[in-house]
Amino acid sequence: MASRTFTNGRVFTGESETRFASAFRITDGRIDWVGEAVDVRDPDAVDLGGRTVLPGLLDSHTHPALLAGTAAAVECFPPAVLSRDDLVETLRAHARASDSSDAWILGRGYDDTRFPGGAGPTAADLDRVSTERPVLVWRCDAHSAVCNTRALEIAGIDATTPDPEGARFERDADGVPDGVLTEIAAVNAVARFVPVPTRDEQIAALVALGEEWASRGIVAVCDLLSSRIDEPLATFRAAAERGLRTRVALYPGWDPEAPLADLRPDDREGRIRIGGVKVVLDGAYSNRTAWVHEAYPGSCDHGLRLVDDADVLAAGEWARRNGVQLAVHAMGDRALDRVVELFEDAEPWLDGIPSVRIEHATIVSDDYLQRLSSARMTFGIATHTVFFFAEYDGYEKALRVEQVPDAYPIARLYSGLGALALSSDRPATAWSGADDVMLSVEAAVRRRTYNGVEFGPEAAITVPQALLLYTSRAATLSPLSGAGALVPGSDGSFAILDQDVFSVPAEDISRVRVAETWIRGEQVYVR
Repeated sequence: MASRTFTNGRVFTGESETRFASAFRITDGRIDWVGEAVDVRDPDAVDLGGRTVLPGLLDSHTHPALLAGTAAAVECFPPAVLSRDDLVETLRAHARASDSSDAWILGRGYDDTRFPGGAGPTAADLDRVSTERPVLVWRCDAHSAVCNTRALEIAGIDATTPDPEGARFERDADGVPDGVLTEIAAVNAVARFVPVPTRDEQIAALVALGEEWASRGIVAVCDLLSSRIDEPLATFRAAAERGLRTRVALYPGWDPEAPLADLRPDDREGRIRIGGVKVVLDGAYSNRTAWVHEAYPGSCDHGLRLVDDADVLAAGEWARRNGVQLAVHAMGDRALDRVVELFEDAEPWLDGIPSVRIEHATIVSDDYLQRLSSARMTFGIATHTVFFFAEYDGYEKALRVEQVPDAYPIARLYSGLGALALSSDRPATAWSGADDVMLSVEAAVRRRTYNGVEFGPEAAITVPQALLLYTSRAATLSPLSGAGALVPGSDGSFAILDQDVFSVPAEDISRVRVAETWIRGEQVYVR
């Protein structure tokens, strides 16, 4: 048996907020002993030099398929892009670097709430990039986008084109589409004309993502819209054959026009597996399309509901029949209430993990949390701190003052809900490198935004608590059994830090870096 012992470390085991060890052993890729350095007798033990060790980190809601499917897009996130002029210049530079004179010019990540006056880009702005080549740029929430006039022409969208259901082609005063595509159906009306990367390009992008995850100590992820590429299971498994070491649970999107085929047993097994199915019930707070009870401040707008009850229930029946999770994107309070109304009295179909995952869950009151906890159905939540950190400008305009105490109330969720995880939603949030776990941990501890504004300080949690939401607590949310802890029988994956995250000043947590990452007992990254 292949065995290796590690000693002289500060080892956070993931068992609890206070459980630490100083040595452990991995045999055939799994932990088989955890203890103290004084008990180590192995002369070949790896000396950790007193450094801090964490269980391999889990990103429970991210979008690698989206990244692989749009690998040609240039990043337009803050703080690099803070105006329409910045956006235009970034896209121009990206276009100049292209090998093709007629290829689509693609970007992702702009946040118009940071632009002067909050004025977002339109086709007129992107026409400054090119009038001959089509241009399409996804907003930071990945729910909306903007395109130039040429892209509208290719998609056949003009003043006579009706809005898609649950979405809008925004228009100027004369009713002519202005290039702003609000919500997924409107974006897809243009994006479907973008040439799809080849399978080899997608596989290469996934392998590169695995290397990036390793640099952040991330060893397992959930892809919460894996159907952004064709044949996601086969493509991810091909990437694993070419070097992707990360464990991945895939959640294809539910499309009532193209129902998913039932799963085979091996689709739910192995390092790359189908974990569930996802339904997007509403939009996002940062562009005021989350589905809410009371209208947004200063408007009569209640956001957008994107699918009806029948589609949500059909996706739930498919999940039940196939023995996987139902994941529901719900941000607005009205959307969150509807998830519970539809499922609270239903019988759970999974053991050990929640049958229904709620993604994002922006507004969670004490009453709502009690309703989740007392329901017959088993619920879990994947939420974020990077959202309020990075997108404060949008939340400031979208939330009523009385809602702030219930916005991403991590402390309340931590104490009241077992199956809970923090996650990145990369690239669907307004920050480059949103999957930097230490950034999210600092935001959870300090409850401050990118510009230093205090945001619901009563919802702050401790460093150990935040790290549990990226390790063992996160593992209770999804089918990643054996991950997230350094205990006998668990996956032998861990990250070594360059500083002790438990003792650095809170304002320096985001500066802590991963020095090494090991997956199943093998070193896969060294800084």
